Amino acid sequence: MKVKVFDEGHEKDLEGAINEFLKTDVKVIDIKFSVATSVFSEEQVYCFSALILYE
Repeated sequence: MKVKVFDEGHEKDLEGAINEFLKTDVKVIDIKFSVATSVFSEEQVYCFSALILYE
C-alpha cells in the first residue's frame, strides 16, 4: 500500500490535482478529505487536503 497527499488553497485546485492523479493506473483503496481554516490579519485562509491510499 502507498499514500499520496494533496494540499491546496482552493477546492477546485484540489479537485484538479486528484483527478490528474486518478488518471494514472492506480487502485484506490480509500480517500480521506480535510478542510482547515485560519485567520491571518483580516483574511480567512483555507487549506483543502486529501490523503489517498492506493496500490
